[in-house]
Amino acid sequence: MDPLALSQTSRPSHRARRPRCCLLKGCERWFRPAHPGCRYCSAACRQAAQKWRRWRAQQKYRASSHGRQQRRAQARRYRQRCRSRLGWRRPRVCARAAARAAAPDCSPPARAGKRWAEKTAALACAACNRPGCYVLLPGGCPGPGRRFCCLLCRRALRRVLDREARFRQRRRRGLRAPGRHRRPAPRGP
Repeated sequence: MDPLALSQTSRPSHRARRPRCCLLKGCERWFRPAHPGCRYCSAACRQAAQKWRRWRAQQKYRASSHGRQQRRAQARRYRQRCRSRLGWRRPRVCARAAARAAAPDCSPPARAGKRWAEKTAALACAACNRPGCYVLLPGGCPGPGRRFCCLLCRRALRRVLDREARFRQRRRRGLRAPGRHRRPAPRGP
């Protein structure tokens, strides 16, 4: 085979992209991106990040006043359905539950739903901003602008945002990959 043809086929047509680390927490594999904007190493990681974004949006909505109001209405409808299934009569109590209720020093039976302390702790929390990180930050954490659970999450997301900002800046300055920029439109007569 011709050495010139061999060197042309082995050389990529565009600049080879540097390997980078997958942004998803838990994966963090090194990969060669197919596109400058790639953040994740595979389709499975992209789907996991999408699932995390839906979870985080749900956490934000539940913490809002409108979300809490909707959840209370949902719980009220559930209790009404339970009452209608029972036909407005009290459920039969087994002998063991009756004996527990008769004892003066025993605690009240558990009810449906979460306890108030668990609810308030969950509502006062915000989720970490790194995709794939399901850690909830406590409401009384130091500093009002805390968005990450640890230094590793903060550095991982900062690395990606800085790289994307550099890419946008190069595009604005006109330093594009060879063969990638558009040609000007032809002028008519």
